[in-house]
This record gives sequence, C-alpha cells and structure tokens, in this order.
Amino acid sequence: MKTPATFCFPCRVLWLLLCCWLGLLPHLGQAQSRGGVLTGTAVDAKGAAVSFANAVLLEATNAAIVTGATADADGKFALPAPARGAYMLKLNMLGYAPLQTAAFEVSGPGFSKDFGRLVLQPEAQQLQEVQVRAVRPTISKDADKLVVTVAGSALAGGSTALDVLTRAPGVSVDQDGNLQLNGKAGVQVLIDGKRTYLTGKELQNLLQSMSADNLRDLEISTSGSAKDDAAGSAGVINLTLKKNTAAGLSGSAYAGYQYSTLHGYTAGTDLSYRQGRWSTTLGLDLARRTRFRSMAMHREFRGETGSSTFDQSGREEGRRDVPALRLGTDYALNTRHSLGASLSLMQRSAHDSFGTTSLLRDGSAGHDLAIGAQNHTDGRFANTTANLHYAGRPDTLGTTLSADLDFARLGSSSTSSFRNDYDSLGRPGLAYTTQLSSQNPVTYSIYAAKLDFSKPLGHQTKLELGAKASHVASDNEVRFYTGPDAAAPLDATRSNHFLYRETVYAAYASLAMPLGKTWQLQGGLRAEQTLTNGHSLTLAQTTGRNYLNLFPTLSVQQQVSANYQVGYSYSRRLDRPRYESLNPFIFYLDPYTWIKGNPGLKPQYTNSFEISQTLKQQYNLVLGYATTQDYMAEVPEQHAADKTTVFQQQNVQSFRSLSATLLAPVRVAASWQMSNNATVAYQRFELPLNGLALRNEQLLVQLQSTHTVQLPRGLRLEANCGYQGPMAYGLYHLQANWWVDAGLKRAFWHDKLDASLSATDLFRTRRIRGAANLSGNVNAFDQYTGTQSLRLTLRYRFQHGQQVSARPRSSELEEVRRAGQ
Repeated sequence: MKTPATFCFPCRVLWLLLCCWLGLLPHLGQAQSRGGVLTGTAVDAKGAAVSFANAVLLEATNAAIVTGATADADGKFALPAPARGAYMLKLNMLGYAPLQTAAFEVSGPGFSKDFGRLVLQPEAQQLQEVQVRAVRPTISKDADKLVVTVAGSALAGGSTALDVLTRAPGVSVDQDGNLQLNGKAGVQVLIDGKRTYLTGKELQNLLQSMSADNLRDLEISTSGSAKDDAAGSAGVINLTLKKNTAAGLSGSAYAGYQYSTLHGYTAGTDLSYRQGRWSTTLGLDLARRTRFRSMAMHREFRGETGSSTFDQSGREEGRRDVPALRLGTDYALNTRHSLGASLSLMQRSAHDSFGTTSLLRDGSAGHDLAIGAQNHTDGRFANTTANLHYAGRPDTLGTTLSADLDFARLGSSSTSSFRNDYDSLGRPGLAYTTQLSSQNPVTYSIYAAKLDFSKPLGHQTKLELGAKASHVASDNEVRFYTGPDAAAPLDATRSNHFLYRETVYAAYASLAMPLGKTWQLQGGLRAEQTLTNGHSLTLAQTTGRNYLNLFPTLSVQQQVSANYQVGYSYSRRLDRPRYESLNPFIFYLDPYTWIKGNPGLKPQYTNSFEISQTLKQQYNLVLGYATTQDYMAEVPEQHAADKTTVFQQQNVQSFRSLSATLLAPVRVAASWQMSNNATVAYQRFELPLNGLALRNEQLLVQLQSTHTVQLPRGLRLEANCGYQGPMAYGLYHLQANWWVDAGLKRAFWHDKLDASLSATDLFRTRRIRGAANLSGNVNAFDQYTGTQSLRLTLRYRFQHGQQVSARPRSSELEEVRRAGQ
C-alpha cells in the first residue's frame, strides 16, 4: 500500500513556498536567538520523518495565526516562543490529516517546550479492497490571489503554458489571441515572479513555446502592492515553475505527441544538482508546435454613393520549431547571503501559410470581384534573457535585502510573400495577378536594475522600500516591395523604419501593520517617471513624452471570526502602449485589410476597488469596480470608397466594469474534488467617434467547473468545462462559447513514470465570434483556432539525494512584456 509520503515532491515545495510567502518561515537561528523556543519532530505512522511539514502556532481563543515554520528534511521544526498567553500547535502536510495539540500556556520570556514526536496519520480511507485517496483542490484562494495547481494535472501533459492559461478561471482570449482577465484587457504575465517582457503575438509565441509539464501552478491576482510595477490594470498572472530541491542530482525527462489537425511533438528534460553551497539547474525543451486557424469574415460598408459587402473565408496552417535552454545557479555565501545568475535562450523558426477567398459586391453583378490570396511567411525569433541577483538577511530580526540586474535581447526577422489573384465575375476573361513581398527585422534591447529592502518594525509591522530603473531601445523596420522579392521596387507608402527609446525610473514605499486584534492594514505609494522618444526615419517624425505618475495602493483585512474574513482594497495602475503600436507603420494583411500604428497613443489609467469575503477558509466572494480612462482598444476604420479596412489602436474615452466573482470548492467524496468559479460583470465602453457618442455595454457571465477524481488502479480523471457568455470588448461584441476538456493520468514504477492522455475542446465549440458596428459599417468575424486536440505524454522522474529547502528569491520586470510583434 502506497503511503502519502510518496506524493509528488513539487507539491511539498508548493507548501514550503506558500509558508515563505505568508511569512511563516523564520530562520531557525532567529528563533533560538530570542531565548524561548518550541520544538518537535513530525513523523508518520511508521516513525519515518515527514519532511517539510508545516508547523503553525495559533492563539487558543480565536485560532488566529501567530507564527509558523516548516520542518526540515528530518521532520524537525523550531518556532520562537510567543508572548504570555494560551496557544495551540497545528501540523499540516499534503496527504496527511491535520494534527492539532491541546491548548498550552506560555508563562513568559524564556519559555521553551519540546513536543517530541508528533505522529501524522495518512489522509486515506480503506474500503474493503479499495484504497480511496483524498484529492486536494486544483483551484484554491490564497490571501489576495487565486492559485491553480498545474503540477500533476492530466490536462497539463503535452499542453503549452498558453493552453493552461486559457483554462484558468476568469481568463479568456480576444479575437487576436490577447489575454483577458474577468473580461478586461491589460494582463501582466510573470514567470517565477519575473516579467515575461512580451505582449501581443510575441507573448503568445513565448507561452506556446513553454511546456506546461514544467509548470507547478498559476497565481492569479487582480490587485497588487506598491512593490509591484504599476503596469497591469486587469491583474497579474504568475506562472511558477517546478523546482527540484534535493541534494545531489535529480530531475525529469518527458516526451509527448499531439494531434490538432496537424501533428506536433514535445520533448525535454530538467536537471538539478546541489552540492554544498552550490545549486545549479538546467532545462532543455524541444518542440514542434503547430498552428491551425479557420476563419470567416463579413464586412458591410455604408457610403454616400451606396453600400457594398466584403466576405472572406480562409485557412491558416503553420509550425514552429522551438528549442529552449534555461540555466540557473545560486551560491550561498553563508546562511544569510546568496548570489545567483540565470540565463534563458530560446529560438524559434516559424513557417505559416494563409490562404483566403474573398468576394467583393456593391449591388451590381457587373462589379463583383473575387480575390484568391496565398500568403507565406518564414521567420526566425531569438530571445536571450540574463539575470544577476543577490538575496540577503542583514540581521536576525527579519530584515531582507535583494538586488537584481537584468538584460534582455529580443530579435526577429520575417519574410513574407503575398500572391493575389483577381477575377472579375461580371466581366469574364478579365483576370490578373499581383505579387508583393515584405521584410520585417526587429530588435529590442532592455536593461533593468532594481533594489528591494524590507524591515520588521515590531510585531506584525513591516516596512518595504525599493527603487528600479529600466531602459528600452527598439529598432523596428518594415520594407515592402511591389514584387515577389527584395529585387522589386520598394513601396515607400507601406515601408517605415522606426526607432523607440523609453526610460522609466521608479521608487516605492509600503507599510503593513495591525490595527487592533482583528484588523490588518497595508498601504503604499509608487512613483514612476517615464521618458519616451519615438522617431520615424522614413517620415522624419519624432514623438516624445515625459510624465510622472503616482500609484497608491491600500488594503485592509478584517478577521471577523475564525471562519469569516473581509478584505477591502484600492489600487491605481496603468498600461503603456506596446512598442509596435506606437510605430506609424502600415502592416499589410491583404489588398483590403491592413494594420496601422498610432504614435499618438496614450497610456491608460485604471482605478480599482474590491471587497473580498472568505468563509471557512475556502468559499470566496469578490465584489469589484474598475474605471479606466483612455482605454486602448482596436478600432476598425472602414472606407466605403475603396472598400478597405484599417485597424488601429486608439484611446477609447472610458471603460467601466462592475463584477462579482464566486469561488466555491466542493468535496463530493474523498476521491472527488470539484472547484467551481463564477463571474458576473457589467461592462461599458464609451467612445466619441465622428461626432457620435458610441456606447458598447454587456452583462457578462463566466462559469467554470474543474473535477478531479481518483479512480481505482491508480487512475486519475480530470475534467474541465466552462461557459463564457456574450461580452463587450472595446467596440466589439463577442458571442458566447463553451468547452469541455478531459484527461486521464496514471503513475508507474513507484511513481517514477507518469503517463497522461488528454483531449481538449471535445465538441469543437470554443469558437471566437464577434462584430463591431460603427454607424452601419459592420466588421464581423468567426474563427476557430484549432483548440480541439489529442495529447499523449510520458514523464520520467529520478532523484538521488536528500531533500533540502530551497532559498527563495523574487525578481520582476515589466518592460519587454510590451515588445509584441
């Protein structure tokens, strides 16, 4: 019979990191330096140590958390003795039933107590011949963030990070694949607390290049603190990677196959080696990611001389071959100070073919025109990021100091060809062909440095200070030719060379403190000075800005009772334009469709208010209101005279959202866990256009339910189903869609080998359909991005060495996130 001690090691690390985040992991030497100490050893029913069990000290009167610690690899823990009073000790560990001691009295300074060996019982039931394991929730609420467990998920096998994100509660994508949270754009994506540097297509490509097999969980937060960058008005999603925390050599290797109309594969390995003060990690991923899209588009033009329609259907197929390498090393100078470095290298070669058939009508059969187009794009992308970091504890009182230096170099080059075959349906025999081409080299260089300092000022009071500086230099050029290659004449009207420079200086201060016994306050202020300069070499045009903004944050938590907590929060945030959106270039899609940059695009500012309620530590209701000024939205400008449509990012006057989100986990049985999430939001966009006050509003309903069932013979079944109702997004009105995903997983060879089989979008219903209607000019679309797939993945894990605790560190960047291409 397998014991819970064999549960996956990343799950244990998750508990450890949560305790670190909650401030429940003081240094053991610190505990001893204060005189009194509470000690003990966590063991299982057989007497074996329960490594990394959580020991939490509670007040006996109201069960409020006082302090805590995590046991070491031998199950031993030590906590500093608290002030005089009555307390209880509680032990928790995944796979074991919680253990709580009887109340005991602390007599005063110097009080010590040894609890001896505390036995944790397995959280399992034996029913005749069948063992039923308790299944932990895959979605949980942790303070101010939602945690979605990915590690061990059957649906994660063979998936990409983007696949996992689109199944997360409240997360959706727009018609261009950009992420939204609770119906709002402006989502920041972090990886292990660091900014991903990208938005738009490049963020999608990065997330599609990442294997979900390497993810531990997702952390979704709609609020932030002054320590966080001000960007991210809709919220922040942090992707935390799995970490091997064992002395010696440990790691895993995986391989998988995927069919999603096209064939793809994934393979990779993660290695960790710890010896003495050194800790080194290596990750290698190889993948062929496929891209499939079918689409239909309908446009109506209203002009002074009449109306016309444009109907288009198309199919896109592509592949991306992605090798990625991750290296990291940390060196402990002593028990309080460490240095480290990390390097990430990713390359991608992409090949895309997009064929469309279009029909242009104006009510006269003699004017009908059919256009068959074949577009081909070959591109290469390289992403290099490097980080140097320091983490230290200058004293034994909880003071911390960290510093980071970051550098990123992003480069891409794409070559596209466009063949358009015209056929006049009203005049037989009148047909002709045009061939066009373009080249688009892009580079970004990003430099950033930041310093963070925190210091306890008393019991549960902490001061945080920090500063950051960043500089971005981008070089974006589009060369468009009136022939099939670069030997043809250059089309100066569609070509442009744009240089952009941006420097941001930031500083913040934050204070957390108790207000009596039941209230906790955290407030802060962040200042960001932004200097920008955009210069078009082609147009000899320069646009610059210099602005200083203040971003206050305030959070108040009330402990009404042991089973009921209420939180109130306010924050002000901004989203700066993506660098590509400021480039006054014209990006050609087809003879009647192109994208145009907007050098006058301004940042958008959002004020958010939230009230959160937590019942019995598991049911959560969050009420929120947000208002955004100068909201950046895509505006389709349709010209009836030449039947063309130009898409451009513009500042919508305002966006308001009023929402309610409910998280309700349900344990149907010890082996069946449900996580249910529901959001209801009222959205309203306002835009003055051509003298008219346009308004787009909608009541949005989002529902999602995730089921995890432990079946006999070690099988694990997972199912995810969701519904997204009609929603407003800028000037577009998006229709409803729904989906069902399912997966099976089983472990072999003493849990060293996992096999998972999953199927997504079983009924092929996850379509994106929507339309914008501006004064009778209609732009409607219906597209399917190949989300229906079948995946088979195998992962083998090995470990040689004793488990040790990892040294936590945190580093964040935001700048390159906006380098979408």
